[in-house]
Amino acid sequence: MTPDEGAGTVSGGGPLNIAVVTLFPAMLDALRVGGVAARASERGLFTVTAYNPRDFTSDRHRTVDDRPYGGGPGMVMMFEPTFRAIEAARAGVGGSSPLTVLLSPQGRALDQCAVRRLADCRRLVLVCGRYEGVDERLVEAAADEEISLGDFVLSGGEPAALALIDAMVRLLPGALGHQDSAAEDSFAEGLLDWPHYTRPERLAPEHGGRAVPPVLLGGNHGAVRRWREKQALGRTWLRRPDLLRGLDTGREALLAEFIAEHRADG
Repeated sequence: MTPDEGAGTVSGGGPLNIAVVTLFPAMLDALRVGGVAARASERGLFTVTAYNPRDFTSDRHRTVDDRPYGGGPGMVMMFEPTFRAIEAARAGVGGSSPLTVLLSPQGRALDQCAVRRLADCRRLVLVCGRYEGVDERLVEAAADEEISLGDFVLSGGEPAALALIDAMVRLLPGALGHQDSAAEDSFAEGLLDWPHYTRPERLAPEHGGRAVPPVLLGGNHGAVRRWREKQALGRTWLRRPDLLRGLDTGREALLAEFIAEHRADG
């Protein structure tokens, strides 16, 4: 992933309305289990409606897939029922031109910048592929863009849709318990998050007696902010150095300090 340059919540403008075209609508029930998404839904911050291509078939077997031309393993989602489901989904979310996103390993990798951009659209249709994928003519006729979770293959687009929805909901004003939570997430300012600690201050001997860093216990808010920024820079340097670009002089100095301390600790 690459980071978003901004931070915090997305702009206002009404609830986030999402339609999901899926052969397995029950998978979306995970959004109602609990946590941020469930609470945000109860508050009316976003809606999710499923559209099953099987409901838009014209044969008694409710056929949605067929063998690929040219041969090969697997099946391909057919154009007609999926296209009809997408049209119904677009009408359902409202607006003049809702964005239609195909969740596919062929798409660009999802990052925080894309999450923010999509959440700002407010009206989205997410199309979940299955089997070997969808008829390419569907991509040409109905998809505004394709998005992937990364360089790996899932059995279908539903897990990707759930991940994207959860990420977008976190950015909605009022979705999180604290207004600064989204701003302090990993990638919100282009870095990984700093380490977090809670009680007890020191673990039991059988867990190595590990203690909370003293700076977090001293009550010096300036020192805490500096420590957190240095740890975020250092963790990014250790785990995702590709994200470190265009650092200002102050951050470069903090990172150099972290590197020196890290090397001294062995």
